[in-house]
Amino acid sequence: MRILLHYDREFDRPGWDVVTCSEQDEARFAELLPDAEVIWHVLRPLTGADFDRAPKLRLVQKLGTGVNTIDLDAAEERGIAVANMPGRNAPAVAETALLLMLAALRKVVPFDAHTRAGRGWPADPALTGGEIRGRTVGLLGGGEIAVLLRWMLSAMGAHVLYTSRTPRPTDPNWRPLDEMLRASDIVSVHVPLTDETHHLLNRERLAMLRPGAIVVNTARGAVIDERALVDALDSGHLAGAGLDVFEQEPVAPDNPLLGREDVVVMPHVAWLTHETWDRYFEVATENVRRLTAGEDLLYRVR
Repeated sequence: MRILLHYDREFDRPGWDVVTCSEQDEARFAELLPDAEVIWHVLRPLTGADFDRAPKLRLVQKLGTGVNTIDLDAAEERGIAVANMPGRNAPAVAETALLLMLAALRKVVPFDAHTRAGRGWPADPALTGGEIRGRTVGLLGGGEIAVLLRWMLSAMGAHVLYTSRTPRPTDPNWRPLDEMLRASDIVSVHVPLTDETHHLLNRERLAMLRPGAIVVNTARGAVIDERALVDALDSGHLAGAGLDVFEQEPVAPDNPLLGREDVVVMPHVAWLTHETWDRYFEVATENVRRLTAGEDLLYRVR
């Protein structure tokens, strides 16, 4: 079965017919689509027009969880199955969220720049940072990533709250969204992008955070209103942010968030570890086996 791995990474296993294509190489992608029976999809959006160029396509396998980059209705109309793999990137994303919290708290961006420029000694007193211990961290989401992060933060001495779509009033750490935000020194985003969550952290909700709070996002960029985030940073209400995702990706070079010393940025790679790839390929290859055998797919979305 011809599989198109739509990412710049090799898949070297004997007996597998896998071709690879960078997400930026549209010419090669167009060349490979007509023979593709399975697409192993990462981030570059897949549209109905793409599916029309792939008459043999039977399965879009998301390497990850979020399927907002796949036109699910168009796939369903053409009889193309869509599956994802929830939780397989959870350890990497949880660790990255913690990394971004610490980097923002300890002002890694300005310290790095000052040190490279020969201005690191003596340290600027204005860059005195803070610690996780003793702070209240609010997790926007109650899935596997949030659960792992909650363990990490609790072990470091943080007080961890979370909110989720389904109320959990018997859990003393669960709070309704607005109540959680008002109590948080740090808030970390772990929800998918849907119509309901688009700009969920808008101007009004960012204002609910405690003065000097930090916002971290390793989920989807548009969950946060970026313009409102810039304004909250400009006003001094927020002390910093750690962002792995943006409303527009790849992020535009003139995005005002990129020029700020109080913002730590990464290019949507919170998931990107060797261990994550190993877990991705376990599910992806199993679903190809199931597709070939006519068995039910793991984690089928449509």
